[in-house]
Amino acid sequence: MALMLPSSRSRARRAPMAEINVTPMVDVMLVLLIIFMVTAPLLTAGVPVNLPDSRAKPLDQEQKPVQITLDDRGRLFIDSDEISDAILPDLLQQIARRTTGDQPPRVFLRADRTLDYGRVMRVMGELNRAGLNKVSLVTLDKAGQ
Repeated sequence: MALMLPSSRSRARRAPMAEINVTPMVDVMLVLLIIFMVTAPLLTAGVPVNLPDSRAKPLDQEQKPVQITLDDRGRLFIDSDEISDAILPDLLQQIARRTTGDQPPRVFLRADRTLDYGRVMRVMGELNRAGLNKVSLVTLDKAGQ
């Protein structure tokens, strides 16, 4: 049996391989696509936009949520009691202490659609600072309810 070693002449005549095997790259890209498709909806769970109308179904609630309302004149209400901006942080701290288990109470934020965006975001900032991170923005459905 003879062993044939490549000679230097045969190497010089061969053209360099100019093909790329794309199968592993396609496999990796498909896995990344699946990962992004699964995680993308989780990334948008931050602060929802206060739309005037929505077709969303109502949330099932185990406990009564705290309702914070901003009317068209910018007045602030917790449930049905009008409060001033100065005492809002203290009241939110008290609400945050009323936890059931390890979950803070859910907060429904109702804001008039004509309000300044900054006014609503200041209230959202105070909610976040108090540790109340389960905030839902209340909207109307298409039927106006």
